[in-house]
Amino acid sequence: MPTPEPSGLATTVQAHERGAALALLPIAATVAFYLLPASWQGHTFIQFAPQLIAYLALVLWATHNRPLFPLLGLHPRGLTSGLRRGLVIGLGLGCFNTVMILKAIPAMGFDITFLKDTPHARIPLAIMLPWFIGAIALFVEINFRGFLLGRLAVLESVLWQSLLLQRLSPLALISSAVAFSFDPFMVTTFQHLHWIAIWDGLVWGTIRLKTNNLYIPIVAHAIEVIVMYSAVRMALG
Repeated sequence: MPTPEPSGLATTVQAHERGAALALLPIAATVAFYLLPASWQGHTFIQFAPQLIAYLALVLWATHNRPLFPLLGLHPRGLTSGLRRGLVIGLGLGCFNTVMILKAIPAMGFDITFLKDTPHARIPLAIMLPWFIGAIALFVEINFRGFLLGRLAVLESVLWQSLLLQRLSPLALISSAVAFSFDPFMVTTFQHLHWIAIWDGLVWGTIRLKTNNLYIPIVAHAIEVIVMYSAVRMALG
């Protein structure tokens, strides 16, 4: 379990934060997606709608809160630690999930050959590694761990008198991990493999809450996906 960052980085729940409830909008949009007719769920724009709503909510929230970067977990003093620890965590998760995808899941009778036809597989290798993967990790982590989880933790903090529970924010952690795993584009693209995002979201979310250093999940996310993408691409040809 990661140790806390130096003083000044470890405050996830901020006093007098405004607009934290905006984080509920993308969650509501995700739930609404699964209530739509199947014919509507097939539209790419509708699949991306919860993420688009999340970024809009983030922008609205950002106009009412300062300092912005520390509230998202992007304090400059956390960059060096984020790079170092994110690399280690990303390599560990990447190797574990690669074994799951290439060995365990096929052994359970599930197909993985569809991965050759995903949008990610069709993008040229030189663009995916590392540029596109790095950009995805940056924006996804700012969305799900920086904004969504951080704001849900603020909302949850009023439920607990215990400082430990305020900092752990178990309801926010689980909700954000489920929202991440069940993001419509994630489910549509990766089908039964989307469940892997549950434990990824729990690991990255725990790190975010414990350290308030979003650089760690960003780097870990990028390294993990690079490892998995490279291994799966080689294995499937």
